[in-house]
Amino acid sequence: MTRILLHVALFLIIAVPSSQATSQLTAPSDSPTGTTILTASEAGKILPQSVFFQGQSAPIQDRNSAGIRFAKNSLLLVALVDNSGYSSQIQQKYQAYLITEEPVVIAGHRLPPGAYGCGFVANNTFIVMDIGGHDLFSARSTKDEKIRRPTPLQIIAAPEGGHHYRLYSGRDFMVFTAPDR
Repeated sequence: MTRILLHVALFLIIAVPSSQATSQLTAPSDSPTGTTILTASEAGKILPQSVFFQGQSAPIQDRNSAGIRFAKNSLLLVALVDNSGYSSQIQQKYQAYLITEEPVVIAGHRLPPGAYGCGFVANNTFIVMDIGGHDLFSARSTKDEKIRRPTPLQIIAAPEGGHHYRLYSGRDFMVFTAPDR
């Protein structure tokens, strides 16, 4: 009996840590495209604690962040920012910081790799700015009355499938397309 317990204990010591290490190295894929949607805690660990935009640094809200790890291990990360140090005119537009290592398409606009300010503004509009605060484009956002658990910020796979994702701020969202791999 003691010998059986010893074997079970040795198995647990050897097998459990190695299976945990394996699960951390090979994250499950959220879709057949080989991409993984990152939770706020996963994205928050990768994002810098403060970001640069229009000549100032602002802390991010890592609890209100999300991301995507593409099949090639490149990332798209987005987080709400504490924009209290900015003018009210900028605060209205600059709500989140978006970093992408791959080009993405938002409402027909190709967004190359880089860092951007963005926000959901009045009249169902989503705006994207370069880090100098210059407007790059705006597009019509959509309100999702059926979303079960709106949060301040999240990314989910779009019903269209494939490489389509939704960036949500509460019930408002924008669809973006990730690169084909």
